[in-house]
Amino acid sequence: MNKHCGTSRITGCQFSLHPMSDQFVEIILSTLEKADTSKVWKETDDVSTCIRGRMVHVFDVAKALFLHAAKTGEHIAMNGTFSIGCPGDSEADVYMAETDHPMNEQNVKGLTQAAGCKFALYPLGREDYMDKIYEQIDLSKHRNVKVTPAHYATRLDGDVHDIFRAMHESFDLVQQEVSHVTMTFSLSANSPSSKK
Repeated sequence: MNKHCGTSRITGCQFSLHPMSDQFVEIILSTLEKADTSKVWKETDDVSTCIRGRMVHVFDVAKALFLHAAKTGEHIAMNGTFSIGCPGDSEADVYMAETDHPMNEQNVKGLTQAAGCKFALYPLGREDYMDKIYEQIDLSKHRNVKVTPAHYATRLDGDVHDIFRAMHESFDLVQQEVSHVTMTFSLSANSPSSKK
């Protein structure tokens, strides 16, 4: 791995998709086929998938993958970490030359899907990191999602499009002021426990 510091603002997301179904292999593979990943670098192994590129495309692909999996009606969970500004993170920065037009939005905009999400922002290298986090928790209240506090995270409930919009905007606003930011998230849709 290259140890030199890069200067690009490449965004990455490493995630695992967990369909709670006997058909989990088929769901994962078909989901990866249905989402257009042409504007991101992608690598999948037996543990997770990593996508990298411009922020707009990384969020677009992650949302599309979750929506395509969730539309099966099976209980789907997705856990991952977004990151930007990691020192030395420059591999695949050729994808930074892509246009801002998201490739999946047209295909998934008609898919509505209720979900629950817990996310946590980590502005790194700042003593005032809690101020930055609180700013985004406040903003989330105006993004068409229900916001509730949780241990070590903030919970968002609503439509998947609104949840991803809230996470994307929060992540983007923090990274404009803090060089290195990570954000963990855990999403769940079609959970039997949510129907009780």
